[in-house]
Amino acid sequence: MLSDQEFNDWCRGVNLPQEARQLISQIRASEPIRRVKSSGINVRGDYASRKMGKTIQFESHKIELPGVEEYEEDADVLEYYDQAYQITLEFPSSSGEIIKASHIPDFFVIRKRSAGFEEWKPESRLEKLAAKQSQRYMRSEDGQWLNLPAVAYAEKLGLYYRIRLDTEIDWIKYRNRLFLKAYTTEDYQIDPEIAENLVKLISLNPGISYWEMIHTQQSNPDDINALIATKKIYINLSAAPLAEPEKVQLFRDQEIAVAYVQMIKSQPNNGTILNILDVKPNQLEPKTHNQVKMSPKAMERFLRASPEDLAEANRRYEVIEPYLNDSYRDKETVPQRTIRRWKAKFIAAQKAYKCGYIGLLNNSNARGNRLPRISQSSQDFIDKIIEEYYETFQQRSKLAVYGILAREWEKAGLTDKLPSYATFCSRIQHRSGYRQTKKRKGNRAAYQQSLLYWELKLTTPCHGDRPFEIAHIDHTQLDIELVCSRTGYLLGRPWATLLIDAYSRRILAVYLTFDEPSYRSCMMVLRICVQRFEKLPETIVVDGGTEFSSTYFETLLAAFECTKKQRPAAKARFGSIIERIFGTTNTEFFYNLRGNTQITKNVRQVTKSNNPKNQAVWTLDQLYENFCSYCYEFYDCREHPTLGQSPRQTFMSGLNSSGYRPQKQIIYDDNFKIFTLPSTPKGTAKVQPSRGVKINYLYYWSIDDSFIRPEIEGTNVPIRYDPFDMGTAYAYVKGRWIRCISEHYKSFQNRSEKEVNIASTQLRRKRQKHAQRITLSAQEKATYLEGTEAQETLLLQRLHDLAQQDIWAFN
Repeated sequence: MLSDQEFNDWCRGVNLPQEARQLISQIRASEPIRRVKSSGINVRGDYASRKMGKTIQFESHKIELPGVEEYEEDADVLEYYDQAYQITLEFPSSSGEIIKASHIPDFFVIRKRSAGFEEWKPESRLEKLAAKQSQRYMRSEDGQWLNLPAVAYAEKLGLYYRIRLDTEIDWIKYRNRLFLKAYTTEDYQIDPEIAENLVKLISLNPGISYWEMIHTQQSNPDDINALIATKKIYINLSAAPLAEPEKVQLFRDQEIAVAYVQMIKSQPNNGTILNILDVKPNQLEPKTHNQVKMSPKAMERFLRASPEDLAEANRRYEVIEPYLNDSYRDKETVPQRTIRRWKAKFIAAQKAYKCGYIGLLNNSNARGNRLPRISQSSQDFIDKIIEEYYETFQQRSKLAVYGILAREWEKAGLTDKLPSYATFCSRIQHRSGYRQTKKRKGNRAAYQQSLLYWELKLTTPCHGDRPFEIAHIDHTQLDIELVCSRTGYLLGRPWATLLIDAYSRRILAVYLTFDEPSYRSCMMVLRICVQRFEKLPETIVVDGGTEFSSTYFETLLAAFECTKKQRPAAKARFGSIIERIFGTTNTEFFYNLRGNTQITKNVRQVTKSNNPKNQAVWTLDQLYENFCSYCYEFYDCREHPTLGQSPRQTFMSGLNSSGYRPQKQIIYDDNFKIFTLPSTPKGTAKVQPSRGVKINYLYYWSIDDSFIRPEIEGTNVPIRYDPFDMGTAYAYVKGRWIRCISEHYKSFQNRSEKEVNIASTQLRRKRQKHAQRITLSAQEKATYLEGTEAQETLLLQRLHDLAQQDIWAFN
């Protein structure tokens, strides 16, 4: 980003008007004026920008996200801001009336010699908008799309307004940018001698493929990627994706690449030059004597024929073929009269369609009376009754609506006979499908019947090009009842949080808890991923749960440059990878354990003897150990039907061909553990003399008495707290994290944030009943926690937390 001095110099350099300068200063100092949303089909998210030093919103991962990547790499772009400013547009409608509309462009971009608004849209969408609002959107003579009132508004300020199209996106180049993104900084260090040898090898073998360098020359793909990213060697980023190494050609520099291509073009094809002047005209005519010429009507009948019709026609032709050539068959079983009829049909079709075979088709699919037995007006009346009484959220039965039809039929005095109930039901069946289900049961029920989205254009693979490029996080409540390992008390059904790699389908991390989905589950599953692989995915796909919008979760992703994508609500197909694994784990693992809840899907079949609550024997720590074994060993090594090999094999082969990216390594130490802990909304706390720092209304004191130092007292220090142990917190003092303990450590030790909140809520309710003050001190909370151990709600949460501590031994 530009400093204040650099910004002032830029304003003078481009001769920016004062009004525009004030507007840009306001944009630079403000947060986005709106949060982007999903309309039901777009995947939105947050991009961790190195150039801007903050997260940038995008409303579509197929249009705006490539635009963000372009801004990030373009040296001409100095700064860019998302959803930065709202402008009011005025334009005439088709009737001549002046319309005022508010408009928030996607981005405000500051370039070296200009600044302005940029709006990204698919061209197909613009064509529809231009048809509806021709005074607002139009295509210029040179083919550029314009938003006329927005252009006029921007030009008054000395700025520009530009519509950017999806057709501008070079998808192969975009994929390669993502592939090389981790190497664009100086973090990856390549040995100078190795780099020199690789450059020399490529110089001696111009056009050598990436695949040959890896497999034949045994080169490290990380080294090659780093040389490409730092422009020490050259590839055409728009020619072929690096994920397909056999198609990628390597060169010393761009000049050699251009010369190599020109040399290849100048060579004759297969050593011979075809002189078109020596080719005679009759040699250019296609040979068509083996092609079947058939009239359009004949082709239509042929394509309409069923497999059974074709089989019968083949049998008939086999019978009459000798008779067409004035011969006969020995031991003929078909009557001569039938043969003469088939032969006559063959000859007639030969004359009519120039294809006698058509005459042998029996067209069984055209038999019967296909005309409706009721008039069109009667059909329309039935459809009206179905739409008004059947296709509603009341979900009336067919028989009830048929009764309404009979009543309305009589009232209308229709002369036609009332259709039968079977005819009425067939009419309902004729209208069945997505729209009918949506009208009766709503969007979510109709989603299963909605059309699949077919992506016909080459963009980016939906599951990425390599491991750790895209991963999915989601939660599910497991279909099994658990008991306490200490008391045998029934604890209920746990929640599982999974992190799965989209490319390889490998389960990267598993976390079990009795708490409902929260930011704590998200942070823990990411912590386990780093513990196992010392790395986090580059993009994480989540649903619309509030836990994924937590400040702590988003801060962690931004700190490690992870892009968050949020799939549309109630659209499970966008997360099919992880939704499918939930079903697989149920059928292969949980449904084979005692205490599983399959029987509860049919409530009337549940008895005391087969009730899962009475069958429960598994504890959380035992289940976690065995579930980890299933995910990390059994499922990981079993052949996946889509991949044709196991997730582990796909994962390792993907890393071997695309590179391990060691510069993205995250050390799993105490500092990282503390970083995954949440903080307060402010992020810092003031060190108060003799009291320490105040976090969530509790005071904490440093264990090494760092807070006694005069230079520390009264200062604001970064703080973190442990949501699973409210007796402990951390403060960043003098360049290191210091452990702090609560003033009531004995009462809060090993008590989770949720348990303390439950106790606080209950105490507030108790005081509300007696019209007393509601503000609670730390001592009052501690006393209440110690004095209410027998209360069922707190006891259950205490047992949940104790069970949670049992599984930490595995992490």
